[in-house]
Amino acid sequence: MTRVLLTAFEPYDRWTENSSWLALIELTQWYDGQADLTTRRYPVDLTQMSVQLKKDLQDDYDIAIHLGQAPGATLIKLEAIGLNVRSDGTPLLKDAPAAYQSSLPLPRCRDALVEAGIPCEVSHHAGTYLCNAALYLSQHYSHSFAMKTQSVFVHLPLSPAQAARDADRLPSMSTPMVSAALAMIIENMSGQ
Repeated sequence: MTRVLLTAFEPYDRWTENSSWLALIELTQWYDGQADLTTRRYPVDLTQMSVQLKKDLQDDYDIAIHLGQAPGATLIKLEAIGLNVRSDGTPLLKDAPAAYQSSLPLPRCRDALVEAGIPCEVSHHAGTYLCNAALYLSQHYSHSFAMKTQSVFVHLPLSPAQAARDADRLPSMSTPMVSAALAMIIENMSGQ
């Protein structure tokens, strides 16, 4: 059985909910697939998130799937590369590699979602904020401690309720559709 660490973030800034957490909760209410899921909700704070992530990864999961919301996104983005950079341009970690690329089958996952009618793309830049840090640090810790864990970050659109309440009227994707997509991602990655 594939052991999966599935993480999401708490609300932040003007967002009173986080679509990543909403999708994770929705998924856990009905998921009955083959993977053994462990879920976590991380704070929107680099230091606290890094400490919790390092602790969680000590359990040496097969796969770590980190979720985050991307206000303005019109589709699900499978992030392939974690960069050693903060939003101010400084490195996340000194004397560490510039980047890590996910070895998970992201194109296969994308194709499965698109075939099912769920908009998705493989993206090669997770930004320079906490989402990128989660991906980079997950890959770095796994590499540094010789763990088997392979990592990916998945950016999700806002939920419809979030978009409806926001004055900017940003794009959204239904939470049931996102949770179905997550189940498909988990199954595709588990069946490597």
